[in-house]
Amino acid sequence: MSDKDKLNRVLNSPKVSRREFIQYAVAGGVAAGLAGSMFDKAKAATPKKGGHYINSLTGGGTKDVLDPAQTNDSFMINVGNQLRNNLTEMSPDGQLRSELAESWESSDAKNWAFKLRKDVEFHNGKTLDANDIVASFNHHRGDDSKSGAKGLVKQIKDVKADGDMVMFELEGGNADWPFIVSDYHLMICPAKDDGKMAWEDGVGTGGYSLEKFEPGVATQVKRNPNYWKENAAYFESIENLFVADANARTTGVRTGALHSMSNLDLKTVALLERDPNVDIRPVTGNKHAVLPMHCDTSPFSDNNVRMALKHAINREEYVKKILLGQGEVGNDSPVGPANIYRATPEEMPQRVYDPEKAKSFLKKAGMENLKVDLSVADTAFEGAVDAAQLFAETCKAAGITINVVREADDAYWDDVWLKKPFIGGYWGGRPTEDWVFSQIYSKGADWNESKWDNDRFNELLVQARSELDAKKRREMYVEMQNLVRDDGGTIIPMFMAYTHAVSKKISTPEKWANNWELDGHKNGERWWMAE
Repeated sequence: MSDKDKLNRVLNSPKVSRREFIQYAVAGGVAAGLAGSMFDKAKAATPKKGGHYINSLTGGGTKDVLDPAQTNDSFMINVGNQLRNNLTEMSPDGQLRSELAESWESSDAKNWAFKLRKDVEFHNGKTLDANDIVASFNHHRGDDSKSGAKGLVKQIKDVKADGDMVMFELEGGNADWPFIVSDYHLMICPAKDDGKMAWEDGVGTGGYSLEKFEPGVATQVKRNPNYWKENAAYFESIENLFVADANARTTGVRTGALHSMSNLDLKTVALLERDPNVDIRPVTGNKHAVLPMHCDTSPFSDNNVRMALKHAINREEYVKKILLGQGEVGNDSPVGPANIYRATPEEMPQRVYDPEKAKSFLKKAGMENLKVDLSVADTAFEGAVDAAQLFAETCKAAGITINVVREADDAYWDDVWLKKPFIGGYWGGRPTEDWVFSQIYSKGADWNESKWDNDRFNELLVQARSELDAKKRREMYVEMQNLVRDDGGTIIPMFMAYTHAVSKKISTPEKWANNWELDGHKNGERWWMAE
């Protein structure tokens, strides 16, 4: 064993004191100051249990409920990950890994068998079994379902328990099915005696159990002493606060009243970077802003109008003025830089600001003087109100008048999203093309926010799922991206970095997940107190 290995072995010993390590290191020829720094850095990076974490979140609402099927905002996604688990999960390095399912297999991508972990308990003491999985998935199925995962689970032909196995039979092959079951709607809850899913009390198998739930205000949880994951869920308790105002979040983190925040006001980043008590952490992923138009509502039912608006937005200005460079231009496709089948510029040319082309589309629609309302709120995405006003300015050259309607933050996701015909919003992105297309763009999906229905797209969606030839599958997904871009009802002007500010009272792992903000919304499970 080398001298370096010996030193690291002593350093990583949980019983060695700072003084003892410095003495040992100095005897080996290391300067005392360097040895002390090595010890402090190593111990700060070693997770430890305890402490009360104050977690500030956006996206909450007074109509939030503990039913994962109805989760549609950042607040409840984060809380859900504290209370519950999925069959699988995305690791910080972007790989799929097991969670409640120990393993899974399929010989045809149509029939899947998931083997459950043993000795996993719910917060109420019930032992997890296959019936809980069946009840949880059936909760999202059926014609009357209003689940946000309805577009994902409609491909299930049958799901049943077989000992410690859960058997899924799909309508057709889907090579991405193990990824799909990690969706935050598909968190596992206990089954009732009647076979229905029990979600009302927030009971799950997660690292924390529910203590207090005030929709649109705060949710408090405490550590689950029987959590089945050994190295996770370190905080003794977490207080999740809905703080819609970016200035309030920023002030809270700087004063220590809050331990972390996401969705920074990008104008204050330079100020925060100078604060010795705060760490700034941008994470690039598939998060993107959207401006969906209802394709079943005039004037957006005319694709010429949709195309006019897509050419009347200045994407470069959005990245420069709204994101302050923290992102990249969008191209009206939700497939982002972290997806493997993203179309190249040759396969899907970048759309640019062209008011004259916008005018030509309006002329085809017979609407040279178009006037529309655009509903936004600060909670829609960071800088959303400013972005809407900037859009209104660039539209003037195309003869389009946009009336920016500023909506209330606390009711935005319940009363505006999916209801008003032209709004602002964002998506955290999905790890696979099938996932994002099935949940947001497929016919009949409850979260098809643009009400778009394209026969060719829907046909390709089913074909691509079961296509195991990577080249052919790519060709299908590229065609689908172009269909969304050129016929879809959603303007996607930019991809945004996840931005965070974290108090130095909190320690975090070096590698963060990039599928969602706040370390893939696993901050409650992966972070710990530094003091």
